[in-house]
Amino acid sequence: MRQAARAAATRTALLTGAREVFTSVGFSEANITDVVSRAGASVGSLYHHFGGKADLYLALWESFQQQIEQRAAAAVAAARTSGESDPIALFVAGTRAFLTGAWEQRDLARLFLAGGGPPGFELVQRRRYREWTRLNAALLGSLGDGEPDLSRDVLVLVLTAAVSEAGVEVAMSDSQAHANALVDEVLALITRVAQPVRA
Repeated sequence: MRQAARAAATRTALLTGAREVFTSVGFSEANITDVVSRAGASVGSLYHHFGGKADLYLALWESFQQQIEQRAAAAVAAARTSGESDPIALFVAGTRAFLTGAWEQRDLARLFLAGGGPPGFELVQRRRYREWTRLNAALLGSLGDGEPDLSRDVLVLVLTAAVSEAGVEVAMSDSQAHANALVDEVLALITRVAQPVRA
């Protein structure tokens, strides 16, 4: 039991050290020695837990994605619990949580959006984006009667792309006030764009 707790603590420390190093110098310039030094760990422990710099970067990205996705899912669930059933309103609730998370973890959002990750990272991102689009399609699918609807499919693509790009802009904002204003504008636009499809 103690050994498992120690291993978990080492893994967490390595991820924290990696976050500090990667967000300050980027993936290509990051040095394993700096990561383990900040983590108070050994190079051997890094290779044991992650296999190398690329795997460490991907683990950090996966953790970031899971946190933001869980935050959005929790916001949608809370809205449903409060009695909200309109799919656009639920989408807006999840989007607000997603964009707020992009601001709160802007160091990581900026890192992952800047490019320059390990080889194959773009493909990993693309797969995750497709899954996100699929989840949005399921959420917004209740706008229709269950029949195939090209307008609704296009709406899902447009909204997913808009939210993704808005996440970039929110993360790059110079202040929280600007980030909040941007979030409000994006959500108002989503609501307006979705009106014809909802009707």
